[in-house]
Amino acid sequence: MSKIKVRFAPSPTGYMHIGNTRTALFNWLLAQKLGGEFMLRIDDTDKERSKPEYEAAIRDALKWLGLNWKEEARQSARFERYREVTAKLIEEGLIYPCFETPEELELMRKSLLAKGLPPIYDRRALSLSEAQIAAYRAEGRKPHYRFKLTAGDIVWDDMVRGRCHYRAENLSDPVVIREDGSYLYHLPSVIDDIDFSITHIVRGEDHVTNTASQIRMFEAVGGTVPVFAHLPLLTGKEGKLSKRLGSIGVADLRAEGIEAMSICSYLAKLGTSEAIEPYADLQSLAASLDFDKLGRAQPKFCEQDLQHFNTRLVRGLDYQAVRDRVEVDEAFWNAVRGNLTVLKDIEVWQAICQKPVVPVIEDKSLTDAAAALLPPEPWDEETFKNWIEQIKQQTGRKGKDLFHPLRKAITAMENGPELKFLLPLIGRERVYRRLNGQNA
Repeated sequence: MSKIKVRFAPSPTGYMHIGNTRTALFNWLLAQKLGGEFMLRIDDTDKERSKPEYEAAIRDALKWLGLNWKEEARQSARFERYREVTAKLIEEGLIYPCFETPEELELMRKSLLAKGLPPIYDRRALSLSEAQIAAYRAEGRKPHYRFKLTAGDIVWDDMVRGRCHYRAENLSDPVVIREDGSYLYHLPSVIDDIDFSITHIVRGEDHVTNTASQIRMFEAVGGTVPVFAHLPLLTGKEGKLSKRLGSIGVADLRAEGIEAMSICSYLAKLGTSEAIEPYADLQSLAASLDFDKLGRAQPKFCEQDLQHFNTRLVRGLDYQAVRDRVEVDEAFWNAVRGNLTVLKDIEVWQAICQKPVVPVIEDKSLTDAAAALLPPEPWDEETFKNWIEQIKQQTGRKGKDLFHPLRKAITAMENGPELKFLLPLIGRERVYRRLNGQNA
């Protein structure tokens, strides 16, 4: 069996959004699980809309997510190869010129729909005489080109959808070259997949009909038809694909503090029969990949759910996983991680423990007594427990009336990690001064 090879083929006409992030992820995980290769192919045939900044953003997003690649290609560098294959297919009669204007095609489509017929191109261009073609050219019309679908059944076993069956007669011959000579997606993609020995194609279910047409192109060009997996498209929680969902970018989520492994773990299990659980690394996530557990229903993506999931992942990280990203020791991390929403929140607690804080004095008699009873260092959890007992006995305070004023004086915060963990990190001098209402 040939070596497994997949590709992620983004068009650099926009930023990396959550939908194509999911496609890239599933391709990468499949290659990782099967010991194969993951290739990046930049589909930049759209000269008007392709931008260098979009391509740079796609690359940055993939690298940040950990979806690394060893090989890449660029479609704009392969036009000579596309022209070579196209010329051969034209000679064989499998690609043919058409002279209808967009307006004429739209009229034909509406006419067929009005008769209750599917809007399938009727191949009238194949019956044009040389004189008619000459007349069109004299008018200044430039042809677009269609691929002629060979009649018969088109069948494949999809890794997600199961057995798929189309009749070529029920499909329109796809346009492969525009009037200006530029290529549409279909044929260059097939040529690339053949030339780069792609064995598996994982993409959205909106490509299913394209796949039927492209299988005929694989056969015509002379390549092995890959294995296909068509993923159900993400929808918003309200049940439709919202504009916001289509524009949520990896860069946006990263700026919000969402972890790369949160995005990957969440997207990999969304829409499956498995629980959405945090994974520590991409290798273990890849080992868990099972296309049989993917449902056919469109998964509902919720940014708020992802944020909650990210909080869960962050709070579960051990120190070894974050030590290169935080400027605290293991004791500090373990003390505060249960109160983090995103990793960057640790800076708040660093500031509270290591920089001056303006204390909030709610009960001066309580904080005065607490300051007077504050024991000498070194401190441990037993020291804190004994100190609190002494304060209770002297002031009669307990519960919220005891702990809330102490927390506000020592941290100026309503909530946070347990004081018994925070006090050793703040130190006696700062705690004493804050209890006395001093900025410390």
